[in-house]
Amino acid sequence: MTDASTGPIAAEITARLTAALAPSRLEVINESALHHGHAGDDGSGESHFRVVVESAAFAGRSRVERQRLVNRALAELLADHVHALAIRAIAPGEPA
Repeated sequence: MTDASTGPIAAEITARLTAALAPSRLEVINESALHHGHAGDDGSGESHFRVVVESAAFAGRSRVERQRLVNRALAELLADHVHALAIRAIAPGEPA
């Protein structure tokens, strides 16, 4: 089961993506429970996330460029706290 997360790492993901991309839609979903006991599970309950980000910053950019923007905004968290991040990055008007 996945759920919207309100833990400190999820809150930091939200803050950093909001500051970097001014999203019109942002979902941060904690999927850590799905990976309990697997590689990368640090026991914190906040190691695996899925994000859905809709931002005008993605308009005219490739999927790879969009993911790089997200990864750049979250670089420190990805290096130290987040083991896995699934990204759905869309421009306004594109299907979710």
